[in-house]
Amino acid sequence: MTDPQIDVDYNVRNTVSPELFDATIDEYRRRSREAVDGLDGFAEVRFDPDSAERLDVWGTGRALRPAFVAIHGGYWRALSRHHTAFMARMLDDAGVATVAVDYGLAPHTPLEEIVRQVRAAVAWVYHHGAEHGLDRNRIIVGGSSAGGHLTAATMTSGWQAGFGLPDDVVRAAMPISGLFDIRPLVRSFANEWLHLDDARASALSPLLCVGDGGPRAVVAVAEHDGVGFLAQSRRFHDAWSRRAPSELIVVPDRNHYDVFLDLADPDSALGAALLGLFADLT
Repeated sequence: MTDPQIDVDYNVRNTVSPELFDATIDEYRRRSREAVDGLDGFAEVRFDPDSAERLDVWGTGRALRPAFVAIHGGYWRALSRHHTAFMARMLDDAGVATVAVDYGLAPHTPLEEIVRQVRAAVAWVYHHGAEHGLDRNRIIVGGSSAGGHLTAATMTSGWQAGFGLPDDVVRAAMPISGLFDIRPLVRSFANEWLHLDDARASALSPLLCVGDGGPRAVVAVAEHDGVGFLAQSRRFHDAWSRRAPSELIVVPDRNHYDVFLDLADPDSALGAALLGLFADLT
């Protein structure tokens, strides 16, 4: 049974018009296509032996480059890496490579498996990145909406050893308009495709896994985001800032969908913050 108030708080499709939603999703794809046109890289790389998922690497150079692992949103059931490379040109200009990652979509793919696949993508960058122009010691992960949740799932501890990774494999992270406590979704419309119960939702909630230490974070959310997303971003920042450096950015005049596109603009608050994360890596 759903809770009507939870449905209101987490239904971000209702925060924009259908026309604006469609136009923004089209812009993701168009600007991603334009951003990677002419960039050196590697397309259609199978990164996970246990699934058929692929990633693309854009913006490689003569020397090993730091890597931004970009994770798409879509409420875990839509979109792809082809919508998630619009920042590649801006990062290439700064000497940073973009790794756009796919994952299996719900309901066919359980959320536990989606999380595992995204962590496997990070592991691929660490173990095989040098063969593709990537510096495995300078990995930053970021993503929006469902991608924000999945970004946070790479920030928490306890999973790295299973992939043969150091605890600090993710050096910094930028979850944008993410969900960090997914227990409310058990009583929402989203459970039509997530099929979660309270125990599984708890285990999959990064907010409940905050311990000691971790990567530096910039937690971002749009001013005109969904009520639930705004509240969860603030809660996650508050919790994370007690274990590691964390900055909260509420981006003015942006909604849940267009805020992600700011990563293509080095002069925007998000673009500048992402470049700042890379500049601070040693």
